[in-house]
Amino acid sequence: MTRAVSLRQRAFAMLVAACLAVTVGPLAAHDFRLGPLRIDHPYATPTPTGAVNGAAYLRSIRNTGDAPDRLIGASTPVARTVEIHRSVVDATQVMRMRAIDCIDLPPKVELQLRHGGEVHLMLIDLKRPLTEGDRFPLTLQFQKAGEREVTVWVQKPRGSASPHAAAEHKH
Repeated sequence: MTRAVSLRQRAFAMLVAACLAVTVGPLAAHDFRLGPLRIDHPYATPTPTGAVNGAAYLRSIRNTGDAPDRLIGASTPVARTVEIHRSVVDATQVMRMRAIDCIDLPPKVELQLRHGGEVHLMLIDLKRPLTEGDRFPLTLQFQKAGEREVTVWVQKPRGSASPHAAAEHKH
């Protein structure tokens, strides 16, 4: 009798685990869709206490459609405003960040907006520090596809050499 109960308990536990995997799995997914646009892994880097600005990134954004689109803006409740920034090297070989109006998304092209890359989303006038493990909503605005809210995960970038790597991102 004990063996039969034990087998039933194990079978029940496996069934519960399978159900959780099916229902929780999609919630844990970290990619988002909006029509032909695929937004993969939105993330932000932790900020030191007292930082007024932060940055958000996208592992990639892919336009699977046949028509071009543009990322024209973003907003989040964790910052007063969000700007699209591009890193440019000036004539004196100094890296500078400049706000730009949009990011072109040509058809059938995948772009990366990663930490250390050329383009990112600047979170200006943070309402609180961004702490590793936090999540927050970010609404992306596209010229043709419209708006899509995504969830941004706060994490240290891969290959971060020091625990203060995020603090090295200055504006």
